[in-house]
Amino acid sequence: MIMDSEYIKIFGGNSTESNRIEQLLRKNDITPIVKSESESARLAGFGTPLPHISEIYVHKDEENKALELISRLDWEE
Repeated sequence: MIMDSEYIKIFGGNSTESNRIEQLLRKNDITPIVKSESESARLAGFGTPLPHISEIYVHKDEENKALELISRLDWEE
């Protein structure tokens, strides 16, 4: 979890979806923080019960813009 209250979690889900959202945000000048549970566990020497799950955080000043962009995604592509 990101402990800094300046950041807001805007997405949690599989790595395919989170990669798509990360690219969308970066193309729109929003710098997301992506936390991968499986990668964090691997680096610490542990396993994870939920592989390939990622969380995306953005600065609270960018939350509304980020959520608006995500809401426009066409998941059928």
